[in-house]
Amino acid sequence: MSRAIGIDLRTTYSCVGVFQHGKVEIIANDQGNRITPSYVAFTDSERLIGDAAKNQVAMNPNNTIFNAKRLIGRKFDDSTVQSDTKHWSFKVINDSGKPKIQVQYKNETKLFTPEEISSMVLTNMQETAEDYLGKKSSRCCCYCSNLF
Repeated sequence: MSRAIGIDLRTTYSCVGVFQHGKVEIIANDQGNRITPSYVAFTDSERLIGDAAKNQVAMNPNNTIFNAKRLIGRKFDDSTVQSDTKHWSFKVINDSGKPKIQVQYKNETKLFTPEEISSMVLTNMQETAEDYLGKKSSRCCCYCSNLF
């Protein structure tokens, strides 16, 4: 049976851990950090997640997404959404009353829901744990916050 992993999905940083050897181990990412920026970036050739995404934000601000979790469950005209978008360099559009994030990816305009962006971060955290454990994990406990 695979070990269950635990993912803490936060607005700015996320982390992943596993209980083994009688204790919880917080797993370092590919950069050696135990926390990973909840960032996703899109370029002409690839999708970057975590430190790689955050490290290139100055060169690619319109296609580097952060704080996406703040949009989950909100309507586009929500005052929080309208306030937040004034401080973000990426574009948030109104799609039938729901906020969607617009980016250029592989030379095409793409729309993503905030849930899709967050799932990219979650998948990255799962892959980090699986790399550490050396095997796939099909069991996960995910913490998101008490606001959902």
